[in-house]
Amino acid sequence: MIANTIIKTTSGTVRGRVVVALNTTLYQFQGIPYAEPPIGALSCMQMEVPFYPCPVRQSEDSLVLNIWTPTIIDTTDNTTNQSLKPVMFWIYGGGNSFGNIDQFNGSALAAHDVVFVAPNYRVGQFGFLYGDREDAPGNVGLWDQLLALKWVRENIHLFGGDRDQITIFGQSSGSWSVSAHILSPLCKGLFKRAIMQSGAVVYHRDRDLNSKDSALAESKTIAKQLCCSERVDWIQYLRTVDAKQLVTSSRHLMFPVFGTEFLPLPAQTAIRDYKFNSGIDLLTGISSTEGSNLTRWFLAPDKPVWTLDDFAKYVKASDALFHGIDVQKVMDYYLKGVDTSSTPALKRAFYEYFGDLFMKYPTYLFAKLLASRVRNRHNIYFYELTHQNQVYAKNLLCSEPEAGIGHCMDIPFVFGKSIVGPNVKSYDETDRQFSRDVIRMWTNFAKYGKPDDKWPQLLSDPNVPKVKDLNPDPNRPPLHDPYGQRYTDFWESYFI
Repeated sequence: MIANTIIKTTSGTVRGRVVVALNTTLYQFQGIPYAEPPIGALSCMQMEVPFYPCPVRQSEDSLVLNIWTPTIIDTTDNTTNQSLKPVMFWIYGGGNSFGNIDQFNGSALAAHDVVFVAPNYRVGQFGFLYGDREDAPGNVGLWDQLLALKWVRENIHLFGGDRDQITIFGQSSGSWSVSAHILSPLCKGLFKRAIMQSGAVVYHRDRDLNSKDSALAESKTIAKQLCCSERVDWIQYLRTVDAKQLVTSSRHLMFPVFGTEFLPLPAQTAIRDYKFNSGIDLLTGISSTEGSNLTRWFLAPDKPVWTLDDFAKYVKASDALFHGIDVQKVMDYYLKGVDTSSTPALKRAFYEYFGDLFMKYPTYLFAKLLASRVRNRHNIYFYELTHQNQVYAKNLLCSEPEAGIGHCMDIPFVFGKSIVGPNVKSYDETDRQFSRDVIRMWTNFAKYGKPDDKWPQLLSDPNVPKVKDLNPDPNRPPLHDPYGQRYTDFWESYFI
C-alpha cells in the first residue's frame, strides 16, 4: 500500500486520505478543481430546495470533483505491472437546478474494484440560461460535465483508473445529462458505457424539450422581470445582478437546450439518423411509480383532499412543462374505472400519468430506440425498480400508501446507504442485501458490459421487450413487454 497520497495532476497537486469501507482500503480525494472557478460573472450559486433531503452547500468556487479509488498508481515504480480499474463517472440529479457532489459517498462502489468520480457542475440560470451568442451558449452545465470528463481522461490513470473503461451514470436530470452526452457529437469516444437511472431527453414528437427559441424567450423574460431596460445588453445586465437574486429566478426544472453546438439535433432525429454515440453499452431503467414524489415536488401542494378539478388542473400544469398534452384524453384514459370521489384513487391515477410522461416512457423509448439501432453490436439492458426503501421514502415525500416506488428510490441501493455511512442501523437486512446485489450489478456492468448472466437484454427478443424486475427476490422472472400496451394505446401518438 502506498502511504503517500499526494498526486500531481494537470490542475495541480492534490492530497487524499485513506478510508475504509466494506473492509476495503480506499483513497478519497475531495474538491479537486477541474476548471477555473466560476466566480463573479460566472457564478454558480443555486437555490435552496425545501423538499430536497440534503442541504446544498453554497459556493461559487465549485467546479471540483471527488474521487474514491481502491488503487493509487506509483509513478516511480517501473518494475511492477499496475493494473488500471474501470471508472464510474457520476452525474447527480436535481432538475438541473440544485444538487452537489458532497451528497454522494462513492466508497461502497469503489470497494467493488472501480474508481468512482463525481463532478460538480453549474445549475439553474448559471448552468442553463441561453442567450444565442458565444458568451451565453446554453447548456453550460453540460459543458462543465464535459470538461470534467476530459480532465478524468487526462488524469485518472494517476488514481488507478482506466481512461478507456469509463462508464458515465446519473439519476433524474443526471440521467438526462447522460442521454445528452450519448447524443452530443462533442462527447464521441469519451466513454465506453452508460447507466441512465430515470430520465432521458426524449419528449414530444414535434418539439424539443427546450428549443433555442423558447429558451431565448424565457431568458429575456427573466431579464425583464429583474428590471432590465430594453436599451441595454440584457446578458451583460444579468451579469451585474446579485447572484442570489438570479437564483430566485430559477425554476425547479431547467431543461437542456436543443439546436445548439452541444445538442445540434432533436433527440429522435439524432437516433434515427445514427448521429449519436452508438459505440456504447447501456443499462437504464425506472422506478415503478416515478410520479408520486415528482408530483408533490413540481406540481401540487400537499393537499389532503383531491377533486376531479384538481386532477384536470395538474394535467394542465404538466402541459406547461412538457407541451402537447391533450387534457381530456389524459383524463379519459387514466381515470377509466377510477373512483373519482376518492382522493387516494385520484392521486394514484395522477401519479401513474405524471410518472409515465416525465420519466417512464422517455427513458424506455430512448433505450428502445438505441437498442433498435445498435442491435447485437452492443448490450442494452432495462430495469424497473419494484422495491421500496421505507427509510428513504419518508425523506423523499413518498411514504403514503398510494405513492408506490417513487422517484429517487434507486439512490440508497446504488450508493449503499444501508451498508456504509452513519445510518446503516436504520435499514433492515433485506435492504442491505439488496443494496449489495445492486452495487454488484452496477459495477459488473462498468467492468464487463453486463450486470449478470440472468439479466436479458431489452431486445433479446425483438418482438417482446424484456425488462428486469429489480427486486430483492432473485427468482422474479423478467417483465415481458410491460409498457407496450399503454405505449400503443396512449403514448405513441405523443412521442412518435
